Amino acid sequence: MPFTADGARPRLEVFVLPGIGEIRAGDDLAAIILAVAGPAASRLAGGDILAVTSKIVSKAEGRQVAASDREQAITDETVRVVATRAHSGGVTRIVENRQGLVMAAAGVDASNVAEGTVLLLPVDPDESARALCAALRAATGLALGVLITDTVGRPWRDGQTDIAIGAAGVAVLDDLRGTTDALGRRLDVTVAAVADEIAGAADLIKGKTSGNPVAVIRGLGHLVAAVDAGDRGARRLLRDSASDMFRIGSAEAYAEGYAAGLAAAAGGGGAPASAPAPVSASAPASAATAAEAAAESRESAPSTFPKGQDAATREIPSDELRQTPPSELPKGHVAATRETPVRDVPGGAPSAGANGPEVATHSGSASL
Repeated sequence: MPFTADGARPRLEVFVLPGIGEIRAGDDLAAIILAVAGPAASRLAGGDILAVTSKIVSKAEGRQVAASDREQAITDETVRVVATRAHSGGVTRIVENRQGLVMAAAGVDASNVAEGTVLLLPVDPDESARALCAALRAATGLALGVLITDTVGRPWRDGQTDIAIGAAGVAVLDDLRGTTDALGRRLDVTVAAVADEIAGAADLIKGKTSGNPVAVIRGLGHLVAAVDAGDRGARRLLRDSASDMFRIGSAEAYAEGYAAGLAAAAGGGGAPASAPAPVSASAPASAATAAEAAAESRESAPSTFPKGQDAATREIPSDELRQTPPSELPKGHVAATRETPVRDVPGGAPSAGANGPEVATHSGSASL
């Protein structure tokens, strides 16, 4: 955020636009938002960013579909399974959906919808944001930005927060590389995910049950830009597969890596018959079986991996952990693993043709 002439930061305001009722298929969201924005949209100003909950966008676009089985709807929206965990209430699936987002249940929502139906995410959240932003700008003459937000969980941290899944007229990243910090040191990697930060701030005031699906963020006008049909919008926030270090879950990575090691040791190119079966997106019922198989493979794993294993990790017994382990591990805890130094890896270079996830691997080169 830029500083003012006197060195102070500008004021940041976040407030809701109350009065938005139930949204139905075909509703004009721009007209509804303008109707609650005061006479001549007096509650809006140039440089404002509107954070709009994806649920009302989906409802307006008719994305509410009949589905007696939510699990099947999740399967239909899934393009890649990241991780599955069985629990007393069923199976939780973390998947990549058709929009390219990695989310629990593919973003399929069964809350606040009619019985026997579920709500899918907008087909193209960025296009939805562009259309809404263009309509609001045309009606008001103001330079406004629009973010479409949704709630997600985070790896390594409990709780959920909102992120931007669609954007128009807003810079979603603030690239600080090449600038210097307060002490004059060059910043080489810092790129702030400002769209997600705005979405999280907006959720603090929108809430989940207050019936206020639209918030206005004021004071970040420097992030508001032209609405460009060629802009990738919030898709710019998606990490590509080449730079994704955690593309699959820990149990899945262990199972695939262990199977690859056995196959390499046996001199074969494929997984042995005893390897844990991969989880299929089209067969949710197999998720529990896959999770159990992965657990069994950990219990029966040898103390050292066969030669050729790409993922050099092992399960660490509790008594080897440096910190005092909790008396009872949280539910869902899978395995404590560490990266094995090159000197500890069983002899023999990893097989160049070994199959397995590119997770927690090293090549043993001098550059490590």
